Amino acid sequence: MTPALSTCWNSWRHNDGRPMIEEILQLGFDTIEISHGIRSSQLEGILQARERHKFRISSVHNFMPMPIEVQTDSPDCYEFTSHRPKDRERALRLTLATIDWAAKLEAPFVVVHTGRIRSLNLTAGLRKSIEKGRVHTRRHVREKLAALRAREAVAEAHNARVLEFLVEAADHAGKRGVKLGIENREYYEAVPLEREFANFLQRLESPHAGYWHDFGHAQIKHNLGLIDHAQHLAAMSPMLLGCHVHDTRWPFRDHCPPFTGQTPFERLVPLLPAKTTVVFEMSPRTETADLLQAAAEWKRRFC
Repeated sequence: MTPALSTCWNSWRHNDGRPMIEEILQLGFDTIEISHGIRSSQLEGILQARERHKFRISSVHNFMPMPIEVQTDSPDCYEFTSHRPKDRERALRLTLATIDWAAKLEAPFVVVHTGRIRSLNLTAGLRKSIEKGRVHTRRHVREKLAALRAREAVAEAHNARVLEFLVEAADHAGKRGVKLGIENREYYEAVPLEREFANFLQRLESPHAGYWHDFGHAQIKHNLGLIDHAQHLAAMSPMLLGCHVHDTRWPFRDHCPPFTGQTPFERLVPLLPAKTTVVFEMSPRTETADLLQAAAEWKRRFC
């Protein structure tokens, strides 16, 4: 399981895609995820670098490139859960374009965020409860139950809304030789929720879609007391396509280098199928030395 590295680590430092790619290759990575945050002006350089260096592309992260009307890196700028039909349609068109780029780059996977229930504001209160040290209190349990009831009242309508659009996206992906990896998110408002994922993918009923596990997002949910990280990963293993690897420092600081936080990788990584695509998804704040140390330790433990 030699990791790839996502361009989310360094894309903001480069106007040209070629030096962005070459910086990653010079660190010793031979496989790269082309992440969200890529501007149209960087694409020609990415193509030039691929022609010259013949590196592998593990995956492309929706939306790629960034929508021209969006000025900052914002993968959730359009969501399939939106109550606005035009936003849902825009999300679909951008996803189809990302799939086309993935096919052009010979990437096997497109990682997709499907959205969240914006009418709810549940995660902030649960996080505040944890930060105040209430994790094992009856008050925190009551707050979780209240959040569950609020979400249950509207969850199915949003799941159905997302599935309506993903059917077309998955069909297009299949025609282009690509698979969609539906990523778990760190919010309790996210669609689908972890306990809904298996049924969600079964309802999608597409051989061109599967599960994409984000270690940091799952660990945040674990720290909130909403899931058991290991149990969830084990349950989703048969549907798993790939994963984003980053660590989480208690309680909610994610996108840290592996082995610098509290994520129990030694327990979790053995749950991954043997040929799972592994992508380091590091914060732009991550120092090069810390990234290289994490990569070396990952290879020592798991490769």
